[in-house]
Amino acid sequence: MFQKGSLYFADWYDCKGVRKRKSFDRADLAQTFEKKQKTAVRLERQEARKPMKLSHYDEQGQAHMVDVSEKPATRREAKARAFVEMSAEVLAALPQNPKGNPLEVARFAGIQAAKQTSTLIPMCHPLALSHVDIQTVVKDDGVAVEATVATVAGTGVEMEAMVAASIAALTIYDMTKALDKSIRIREVVLLAKSGGKSGEYRRIEEE
Repeated sequence: MFQKGSLYFADWYDCKGVRKRKSFDRADLAQTFEKKQKTAVRLERQEARKPMKLSHYDEQGQAHMVDVSEKPATRREAKARAFVEMSAEVLAALPQNPKGNPLEVARFAGIQAAKQTSTLIPMCHPLALSHVDIQTVVKDDGVAVEATVATVAGTGVEMEAMVAASIAALTIYDMTKALDKSIRIREVVLLAKSGGKSGEYRRIEEE
């Protein structure tokens, strides 16, 4: 491709060996680039949604705990999010809660929950967690909870992160339900994970 004035030219050869030339202006190039970006995002979303083989079933279809004894112990990390939807009145009352600071209690609950995941989810392995962090952010329509969990092991900590986010969100509900029973917990999702055979994963938010 070469430029002449405000136009760009591209040469190519067809199947008969005849040289062809096509001209583009800046608007054409911008449109082509935008289409390529959209295509790349669409393919990435399709790849992220591609079903994987279930590992918690044996050849007879029986559920079992996966043997990870031969997997190398590597650093694994996962992040998960939950959202507690509540009214502006309940949000305004958070600092005056007679039980204490709901967000701080939720933080402790999330940390404790991450360490108890294997007792709650039958096929999860007991793991020595090296790090658990719970962050809460007050939004206009509720509280966003984000849990980060890390370990050095032969299996990942996705479930630990999701359990931590879920229990932290449930704790916020418990601390505020006296004001409004219609508080809703939604969008418990895995945001990202790293380490292990499956490599990196990052959730692509819907537009």
